[in-house]
Amino acid sequence: MDEITPLYGKKEKCLFCHKSFITNKVRSRFIKVIGHDTDLCPIYENNDINPLFYNVKVCPHCGFSFTEDFSPYFSPNTKGQIEAHVCAQWVPQEKYEKERNIQVAINSYKLAAYCANLKKEKHITIAGLLLRTAWLYRELKNEKQETRFLKLAADHYYESYMADDFTGTQMTDVKVLYLIGELNKRIGKWEKASTYFSKVIEKQRYSTEKRIIEMAREQWYELRDTMKEVK
Repeated sequence: MDEITPLYGKKEKCLFCHKSFITNKVRSRFIKVIGHDTDLCPIYENNDINPLFYNVKVCPHCGFSFTEDFSPYFSPNTKGQIEAHVCAQWVPQEKYEKERNIQVAINSYKLAAYCANLKKEKHITIAGLLLRTAWLYRELKNEKQETRFLKLAADHYYESYMADDFTGTQMTDVKVLYLIGELNKRIGKWEKASTYFSKVIEKQRYSTEKRIIEMAREQWYELRDTMKEVK
C-alpha cells in the first residue's frame, strides 16, 4: 500500500489565460492548528508542513498568480496591464510546481499581490496577501520586512473597511477593525491601534464573535499600560 504524502496535486484553471495546470495543496489530515498569534496567524503543530506555502496558485503558462479569494472578473483596462507587466515578462519556473520552501512561498505571495494590484482586486483580498507575507517573514525573523508588510496590510484593511469591500467574504467588520488595531499596534502606531480596539469593544452587544471582542479588550488594556509606562 502506497504511503499517503502530505502534498497532492490539484488541477486548476488560470483565471487569466484559462489554461489548466497542476498546483500542490496540503491534505487536511496533515494540518493541525494548535493556536493563533494575536494577529490571527495560525500556529501549526507541524511547521514543516505549512499550508500557507501553497495558498497561491502560480500559472506556469502566463505567470498570473492568484488565490481562491480572487474574483473571476477582469475589467477591460486591467487585462492589458497584466499582459504587459506579468505575462510578457514571465519565464516559466518549476519551483512553484514542486514542494515549496519559505522563500518560494514569499515570492508567490508577492507575485499574487502584484497581480491583485494590477487587476484592481478588493482591498480585503490584497490585505490578506500582504498579511500572510508578513507572517512568513516573521518565521524567518526578518523584522524589517515583517514590519513593512504589516504596514501595507494595515493600510489595505483600513481601505477595505472604509469601502466596505469585505462584505460577502469570510471577513466581518469586527475582524477587520480588530486587525487594523492589531497591525497598527505591531508597527508602533499606538494611538490609532487604541482607537480601533475601542471600536471593536463597542460592538460587543451586537457581535457573536466573542473571542475577537475579548482579544481586542486584552490588547487595549495591554496597550494602555504600555503607553502609561512610556509617558
